[in-house]
This record gives sequence, C-alpha cells and structure tokens, in this order.
Amino acid sequence: MKFEGIYTPVITPHDENGAIDRDGFAAMIEHLIASGVHGIINGGSTGEYYAQSMDERMEMASLAKEVIGDRLPLIVGTVAIRLDDSIAMAEHAARIGAAAILVGSPPYSVPTERENALNALAIDRAADLPVMLYNYPGRMGINMGEEFLDRVGRSKNIVAIKESSGDINRVHLLARDYPHIQMSCGMDDQALEFFAWGARSWVCGGSNFLPREHVALWRACAIEGDFDKGRRIMSAMMPLMRVLEQGGKFIQCIKHGCEMNGFHAGPPRPPLKPLNKDDKRQLEQVVRVLKRTVAGIEAE
Repeated sequence: MKFEGIYTPVITPHDENGAIDRDGFAAMIEHLIASGVHGIINGGSTGEYYAQSMDERMEMASLAKEVIGDRLPLIVGTVAIRLDDSIAMAEHAARIGAAAILVGSPPYSVPTERENALNALAIDRAADLPVMLYNYPGRMGINMGEEFLDRVGRSKNIVAIKESSGDINRVHLLARDYPHIQMSCGMDDQALEFFAWGARSWVCGGSNFLPREHVALWRACAIEGDFDKGRRIMSAMMPLMRVLEQGGKFIQCIKHGCEMNGFHAGPPRPPLKPLNKDDKRQLEQVVRVLKRTVAGIEAE
C-alpha cells in the first residue's frame, strides 16, 4: 500500500453526557471525503480511543467502514495496553475490510526494543494487512529505535511509519536508513521538513477542521515541489500549530474547530474538559487569519 496525501484521524463526536454521536461521526467523515482528504484513520488518539471500551472501538471502526465504503482507505488504530486487545482490533480491522492498521507501542509497560518488536509483529500477524507504525514516545513512553525497526522491517506488511517523536534526527534516520518504510509526517510543526526529506503523507488532526489548508501544503510540497509556496503556507499555519500544542489541549482545539465549521463535536471524554471562552476566542482568531492567508496564496 502506498500512502499519499492527507490522512485524517477523525474525531469522535459526543453528546453532553459523553455518549457517542454516531450521526455526527458519519457527517464528519462525509465532510472529510468531500473536502479532498486521502484517507481516514479511526481509533487514533484524536478520536479518543483511549476513553472507549473495546466494544465501542470495534463498533466505530465498523461504522467508519460502512460510511466510507470503498471511496477512501480506512486505517484502523490498534494501540492498547494489552496485546490481546490490540490483536482483537487488528482481527476486527481485517474482518470489516480496512485497508491497513495503525500499530503503536503499548503505553505504560515500557518494553525493550525486542519485546516491542515482537508485540508489533503479533498484531501484524493477526490482521495480515498493511501496517503503518506509530512512533509517539511522548504518549507511549518508548521510542521505536533501530533494533525495533530492523526486526519489524522483515515483515512485508510493515510499509509505513507515522513519526511523532518531534526529533528531527529521526526524520533523517528514517529517510537514510529505512527508505523501504514510507515516512509519514506525524509532527505538524515539522511538516515542511518531512516533505523535504521525502515524506509523501501527513497524518494530521487539524485536517478535521482545516482539510483544504492541509491538502494545500501537501500539494505544494509533495506534488508541485514548490517549497517557496510551501514555506509561505507553513508560515501561515504555524500559529495554529502553537495553539494546538499549548497546554495539552490538542483534542479540545480540534473538536472546537469542527464546531466552528458547523459540525457537532461535543466535549471530550474525561479526564479532558472543553476549552474555556478565552481559548476558544484565541483559536477562532488564529483560524480566521490562517484561512484568509492560505486562500490568498492559493489564489495567486
């Protein structure tokens, strides 16, 4: 499988009591498809998988596939503390006809590189689907290092990695030493650097509410090779990156951004709380300027 373009880890809308709004979820997916994203990820951290039961995770993966059909590839997240749960999600992804699975390190347990590789390969075997690895040491507690990559890279299914470490040296390492594993941007404020080093895809939570602007940056860099234009678009997006990452309010900002577009997102599930009025006002101002600036660049 070749990963090309913008892959959106879709949000999970909730009502005020935290119950899943399935109609709102379907509406978000339809909006993303209409906006030109290239793939949908269900069960990512932006979708709050960690706050869902296994039954909910499987149900939402099935619903995502039902809504998408064959219009776009669906990638199903399998991250869990327990290997049995990850295997169950991988098997479910295969049953519903997902295009690929997202495989991360198990949080909290801090396995060795060898243990983590064996864990990933067990999930791989359960689905026998293309795998996008998910390296996010800030949330998982460990890095997918060279020993890990050497071991899992022997599987024909390990085709890509979403790199979310924030360490630019990892981008260099992956581009130079692991060219057979497609590198996907997983650190929004480094998107330009990822594209310069050959990344062809970007997994970005912000594309839930700014899909066209994210597609514009990808197109400028990865398709047109116009890094002057890409830098201008990236410069316009940097204030958004800072707002999204500040104070650990990433998911809350994404959900409010969707509400700004007229879609129901609702509050995040505990322990997270919605944005306050000042945070909402700041995000709204940043988004207004961003949209206007990127539209101007695209119109030239």
